[in-house]
Amino acid sequence: MLVDGKWVENWQPVQAKDDKGGFVRQISGFRNWVTPDGSAGPSGKGGFAAETGRYHLYVALICPWASRTLIGRKLKGLEDVVSVTVVNPVLSEQGWRFGGFSGSDPDPVNGASFMHQIYTRADPHYSGRATVPVLWDKKRGTIVSNESAEILRMFNSGFGDLASGPDLYPQDLRGEIDALNDRIYPRLNNGVYRAGFATTQVAYEEAFAEVFAQLDELEERFTHGGPFLLGDRFTEADIRLFVTTVRFDAAYHGLFKCNLRRIADYPAISGWMARVLAISGVRDTVSINHIKHGYYSILALNPTGIVPVGPDMPGLDPVAVRLGGAA
Repeated sequence: MLVDGKWVENWQPVQAKDDKGGFVRQISGFRNWVTPDGSAGPSGKGGFAAETGRYHLYVALICPWASRTLIGRKLKGLEDVVSVTVVNPVLSEQGWRFGGFSGSDPDPVNGASFMHQIYTRADPHYSGRATVPVLWDKKRGTIVSNESAEILRMFNSGFGDLASGPDLYPQDLRGEIDALNDRIYPRLNNGVYRAGFATTQVAYEEAFAEVFAQLDELEERFTHGGPFLLGDRFTEADIRLFVTTVRFDAAYHGLFKCNLRRIADYPAISGWMARVLAISGVRDTVSINHIKHGYYSILALNPTGIVPVGPDMPGLDPVAVRLGGAA
């Protein structure tokens, strides 16, 4: 991680843990918002007005948090408004790096070699992890936000008339969306990480139980409910769930020891996933090749670095990704 703007030690997956030995995720450090008129959003400072070509998104296709924002960018028609760079999925001793892997890019905006250099360009004294996604402001030369949930909402409503597509956070469903997010995030989205990065048996088993309790609950919901989490309407809650489930069989089931069942063993969840993948643009944001090479490069969990050949995931191209949008 970075300490006062200096990279210290080789990259490690666990930077903090609780008194049970459980994984604790870092809180995002940049929390500004793009708004149609540049006024301040729910957090941070103002001055980030929606403009075509002003903002650049840094992502990793391995990362579910980054993939939330990629799906939002696709569905809101922002590919020609916000440019994008995909980092190398294989984690280096200095964390995320640019180029050197099929489907990853050099940094066309800042000419950086590593993601942590983007952070120190924004704040020379930054302390913390250099995570993705990052929404970068080319005009002011700084990070707008590195909080995926808020970037997703910016793409939904912060770009005003520059965006199109469905409302992913409609006013009449916000209470239900927030309640779903609040339940699914700790138990499943972050739960798989709590299992995979646990440093004690008790912390692992607690996270494991919550992961599968939540999957069982979702299977029941999709068996008796509508095609999406909230009936016929596809929302950000579906996006946030999808980016975890699409990685589950390829990474979390084996590497993160979440091996009670696969998503393929849940017919109703699998059917919902197929419906999400059928939405135009969603499939283009998924690379099983990046996902597997990224997760299995975590040497603390996979010292040999061997990447599994399977699983077979019908309907998902393991390599090709079509993000669109010029730098």
